[in-house]
Amino acid sequence: MSEPTHDENHGGALGARLNWLRAAVLGANDGIVSTAGLVVGVAGATDDRAALLTAGLAGLLAGSMSMAAGEYVSVSTQRDSEKAALAVEKRELRERPQAELAELTELLERRGLSRQVAREAAVQLTERDALKAHASVELGIDPDELTNPWHAAWASFLAFTAGAMLPLLAMVLPPASWRLTVTVVSVLAALALTGWSSARLGAAGPGRAVLRNVAGGALAMGVTYAAGSLLNAAGV
Repeated sequence: MSEPTHDENHGGALGARLNWLRAAVLGANDGIVSTAGLVVGVAGATDDRAALLTAGLAGLLAGSMSMAAGEYVSVSTQRDSEKAALAVEKRELRERPQAELAELTELLERRGLSRQVAREAAVQLTERDALKAHASVELGIDPDELTNPWHAAWASFLAFTAGAMLPLLAMVLPPASWRLTVTVVSVLAALALTGWSSARLGAAGPGRAVLRNVAGGALAMGVTYAAGSLLNAAGV
């Protein structure tokens, strides 16, 4: 009989994929809420389609660029920290290999291996790739899979843009009498979906996440619409 095969992803690969998916969902959610709040606020002050489109596009571009820049800076800092930690580990492996072998043995022993098995595993891992072994066990880093700031920046940019397009199109495409209704309904439906998705990716119950997401979006649109209406009434 042949051994059963497994196609599942395990460990770090699955965790990294879930983190990317969660970041994409949250980025889209940010795009929905911020752009919806902006265009609904402007709609409270005017029903001019050009003004609504201009405000929506400005908010989309500003938000997506801000998200991309922030993610690039954040992930670049993380990557620099990872490279610095790997450099220290590489130097220690070169200068005191026996001490590093003992350290790796102790770390493996803490994970539940017996002293003898931990020592044998540490020796074999060190002979195969000492830096990768220490980076994985001691630092939780894969030297071959360092975080990429450009990937993170583009992912944030695209996720925010995708989310922002929904309220923008919902506001400028329908007839004037239907704009606000279509926007509010579509935005709340989208927020329910992103709330459910983020909860499921985190293995949590979706009920509270959906409620929080929808309530937050409704509050944002209500506040900005009230502000726009007050400015319109004041003749600003």
